[in-house]
Amino acid sequence: MEVKLLSHTEHPEQVIAAAAKLCYSQKADISTLLSDLTPEKVESFVQKLESLGHSSPFEHCAYTFGIEGVSRALLAQITRHRVGASFSVRSQRYCSEEDFQYVVPESIKRHEKHCVRYKALMADIQNFYNKLVELGVPKEDARMVLPNACHTRMIVTMNVRELWHFFNLRCCTRAQSEIRELANTMLKLCREASPLLFEHAGAACAKGYCPEGSMSCGKAPTLDALKAAYVHEVLAS
Repeated sequence: MEVKLLSHTEHPEQVIAAAAKLCYSQKADISTLLSDLTPEKVESFVQKLESLGHSSPFEHCAYTFGIEGVSRALLAQITRHRVGASFSVRSQRYCSEEDFQYVVPESIKRHEKHCVRYKALMADIQNFYNKLVELGVPKEDARMVLPNACHTRMIVTMNVRELWHFFNLRCCTRAQSEIRELANTMLKLCREASPLLFEHAGAACAKGYCPEGSMSCGKAPTLDALKAAYVHEVLAS
């Protein structure tokens, strides 16, 4: 897996602070929005917005990633984050997979005998795909035999609000291992580029609670447990 942060909105914190200023200031106008936004005011705006849960200003800033060496199974998962996100993906209709690479999950690598069988199956699929293409079957139809493990590459753009949501779900230990690795790598890149915006980003348990209910890994109390504790405290008082 290779992940690069290709670009992002210039001065994203200032853009977000300007949007917040426009929302809350009666006298703010477009021509002067950025004029008095000192670093201290920018930080204050960003922190206030986050604490209030006022997330719409964060939609004005986007981050674009180049991603390759990931599976089509991961593609099926990441494209569920389509609100506030854009995707451009290598086409199996126009691009040949005559020598496709593929992902071998760590959970399969641990079983040596079955890992050998897994790789042999990939080789069989490769041979059959190539044979279909040789017979004149269009690549768009021959691809039907290709596995979810097949490598793909993509360009992904997400705004900050969607990135928060993505990290909240996919950095969780219950997320599938490949997309969790991707999410953690993307989060690291985001924190390096914009530490203020992504200081508190990550799995929900990083904020002190778990939304997974009975499926929780147990690292943080569930929302139900927190509610029960709160009710108990209120009744006890």
